[in-house]
Amino acid sequence: MALLEVTGLVKHFVAQRSLFGRPLAHVKAVDGVSFSLDAGKTLALVGESGCGKSTVSRLVLRLIEPDAGTVRFNGRDLLALDADGLRKFRREAQIIFQDPYASLNPRMTVGQILTEPLALHDLVPPAQRRARVAEILRLVGLEPRLARRYPHEFSGGQRQRIAIARALAVEPKLIICDEPVSALDVSIRSQILNLLRELQDRLGLAYIFVSHDLAVVKHIADHVAVMNLGQIVETAEADALFASPRHPYSRALLSAIPLPQPKAKRATVLLQGEIPSALNPPAGCRFHTRCPFVIERCRSEAPKLLADGTGHATACHRIAELPPADAILPAAGGFSPTLAKLVAAFSQKTEGGSLAGVGIQGAASTTT
Repeated sequence: MALLEVTGLVKHFVAQRSLFGRPLAHVKAVDGVSFSLDAGKTLALVGESGCGKSTVSRLVLRLIEPDAGTVRFNGRDLLALDADGLRKFRREAQIIFQDPYASLNPRMTVGQILTEPLALHDLVPPAQRRARVAEILRLVGLEPRLARRYPHEFSGGQRQRIAIARALAVEPKLIICDEPVSALDVSIRSQILNLLRELQDRLGLAYIFVSHDLAVVKHIADHVAVMNLGQIVETAEADALFASPRHPYSRALLSAIPLPQPKAKRATVLLQGEIPSALNPPAGCRFHTRCPFVIERCRSEAPKLLADGTGHATACHRIAELPPADAILPAAGGFSPTLAKLVAAFSQKTEGGSLAGVGIQGAASTTT
């Protein structure tokens, strides 16, 4: 049985009301989203800004109440839980927000931030909480002595580690990562991603990873769901989707990934026109206004998300007629020879402090 099962999730926000309070217009943020997630696996929700992926993550945790659909966690219907049941569920599912500085209370020390969930759920006796905080900080690569400091005294990477530590404090089974590395420098980003993978392997965590950066998703995800205007248009195992994307929207997203090989050639999918508004999404396929393969059927009939024998599901009327996508990502991976030498030079261990001035290995323990 899957750890998390989401079926037909719907959320429409009121955008305009009449003088007497009657809704006049709705933003269709999420419209019929379904997926499942197994324990110890990572599902990535990807798409352009405004496609509804962050709203889905908040609906799963009931930070926002859905208008329709079901959410089942370990077989329990989350939408049927009362306040006490919802609090118990929150111990099993946590969230890491995009901006660690905004999500951490500036008036509390790190020790107080990590002690709060322990006291709220009564997980550890008061006499043992300081030791538990020290254990959690070590788990995310921070020294216990830092528990006396405030969030503003840390770098961006360190603050995100604290946010991860707070999520781990209650020993959850599911963590929702809402753009957890998009606000960080590239050099810090890889360290946080590696930390998330290490914690998943060690603790058996399941992740819902929300991102618009497909290069990051390729590194961490087991399964990928591509969203467009509140709906999932393609879902598959990560390796299968990156090797052969089927939906025209997925192909356009993948063709926009920067490559480390400047001379590598690939097909570029350029979408024409403006993104439709979620206030008034187009009839039929919601991507038809920008799709290069549109036919009349696409304008009137919404395609169903249908899976093949491998579990690769696509919502497209012309899936069998589209040209192969082999040229979107070049077969030859890796760096160019020149860039490979540079990466090797900065990755190798050196004697003394020759890298300290560059801020790579010598400064790793103080900047992340």
